[in-house]
Amino acid sequence: MPRLLEKLPAERALEFLHKVIDGICGRAYPRYQDYGNVWSLSEWMEVLEETVRYFKTAVGKNMSDEEAAQQIVELNSDYQEAITKCLKGRKEEIRNALVENVHAISSAQLQDFDWQLKLALSSDKISMLQMPLLNLDLDVRENGEIKPISIEMNKEELQNLINALEAANKVTSTDIIFCS
Repeated sequence: MPRLLEKLPAERALEFLHKVIDGICGRAYPRYQDYGNVWSLSEWMEVLEETVRYFKTAVGKNMSDEEAAQQIVELNSDYQEAITKCLKGRKEEIRNALVENVHAISSAQLQDFDWQLKLALSSDKISMLQMPLLNLDLDVRENGEIKPISIEMNKEELQNLINALEAANKVTSTDIIFCS
């Protein structure tokens, strides 16, 4: 967390920190116009971004009080105390917001899948084709209703799907670390 926070008068720190947490939780973030006399625009962006990152990381990585305090040791004790007070008081609220953000990516859930590999020997345009095709049947539950989805893919499309799923898995793994 940058020492820029210390430019804010100590008596306004709690108010600012709670507004940052409000923003994380889906309500309004603090507004620059309320703090423009404290920070320049670039300083404002930096202090807001770093404060949000601190709270999300401390809660997302489930840091102990000591670990969280170690992250802000360079700040003066009044600011450390204000940050610790906000973090302890609103940790569960921040955790719930982080979980909701991950869950909001999609409410659809894969229930079941089936696949078949076919070899297309010819088509209406080509008499000798010999192209492998994959039929993928997905049963997806969304809003309590199961929707069947059928997809036919050639080898290249299948590889693209696999690459996309691997990339999504990496992103999801990172988000789960921050929420657990």
